Order: sequence, then C-alpha cells, then structure tokens
Amino acid sequence: MAADGENMTFEQSVQAAIELDAPLNERLNVIARAVRRLNADFADAVDRLVARLQDQGAGAMSPAPGDPMPAFLLPDDNGKLIGLPSILQQGPAVITFQRGHWCPYCRLNAIGIVEAHQEIAALGGQVVAIMPERRKFAKAMKAAVGAEFPFLTDMDNGYALSLNLAIWIGAEMERLMGVAYDLPNYQGNSSWFLPIPATFIVGMDGLITDRFVDPDYRRRMDIDDLIAALRRAR
Repeated sequence: MAADGENMTFEQSVQAAIELDAPLNERLNVIARAVRRLNADFADAVDRLVARLQDQGAGAMSPAPGDPMPAFLLPDDNGKLIGLPSILQQGPAVITFQRGHWCPYCRLNAIGIVEAHQEIAALGGQVVAIMPERRKFAKAMKAAVGAEFPFLTDMDNGYALSLNLAIWIGAEMERLMGVAYDLPNYQGNSSWFLPIPATFIVGMDGLITDRFVDPDYRRRMDIDDLIAALRRAR
C-alpha cells in the first residue's frame, strides 16, 4: 500500500505512516499530506495557527539546554505519582509532551519511541510521556502504542504552563476540532489549551542536555536525534 495513495481514508494513511520504514518526520509528513488532501480547509487553518504561534515565539522561553529541568510530581496511567528525581535516579530521561490520545501525530511519535525503546534502555534511558488528559485516556494511549514507559496526566496543563509550553488553539481551531474531538471531556476542562509537543533530554544531574520545541505539532524530534542526545546525556 503506497503511503500517499489518493484513495486512502485518513486512518489508512495513518496506518501507512506507521508501517513506513523511514525517519519519524518523513512518516509524520505522510499524515500531514493526507490531512491536506482530505480537508484542505483544516490544513490551511493549521497553517494559520502555526504562523500565529511562530510570530508569538511560542515555546521559545521554555527551559533550554544547560537549564535544570523543573521538577514534577504527576500521576501515571495507573494513578501512581511519578516524580522527576526518582526517574533520574535510574538514568538520563526523555521527557516528551504529547497533545492527546486522539492526535495521530502524537500516536506516531509515541510509536517511534516504542520502536526504539530497546536501544533507549540499553543507554540507561528512561522515557516519560506527559499529556493533559484524564487517566483513562492516557491509559488508552499507552495501550494503543504498546508502550511500557509511563504516560503521566498533566491536569489543566499545569506543568506545561510552568514551562511556557501551553498554548490556546484559538477560536477557529476550537470550532474545527470540536467537530471530531471532545477535548473538554478528554481533559476535564473547557479551556482548549494544548501543550506544544516538546521533547527534553535530561541528564542524571537534572540538567537539560538537548531539547526539541516546535509550535508546529506536525514536526517532532527525530528518533536518531533522540538516541544521539541520550548518548550525550550519559
């Protein structure tokens, strides 16, 4: 099945991207092209959102390499509180922010990390995904991608806000997304805020060694870059 088949449904395109043997951002581009092919108006609205966020410098003031990673204590998909210090006792950490279980880009991003989890573990790396969703949805996301690492719930985007990562998606995107996605139910609030899907690599000393922060949620840290960053963090 060709990754960009003209007659594919959206879910077929997502599955083709999942099965594609290519770097993560090439696979994500398959999804982005499918969105534009199937709903050009929505794709144009995303472009406008991204342009607004870029003009505002969204995410630019989040913690940078050399800064300490702010501590957190958040519930995992089983309700257990997980803190950054306990993670770093086991090895350098990959802290990745995901928008939600409903987001195909986040699903593919998490699958890419799952695919590399054995290599990450061999480097002593610990992975934590953080989402602004209620526990049952975080649990569903973890199961859907086959992850063994925890998915933490950041209620009301509190931790993301403290890192200057939370953004309002805007009235236009709220209207368009609301047709298919019930974010107030997923998140337990009606704010329509989402985190910028950032990834931080944190050494055992608690200092950030690398980060990927891009207000365009269609792009993520490539897995090869993540592995290279983990090696540096050791």
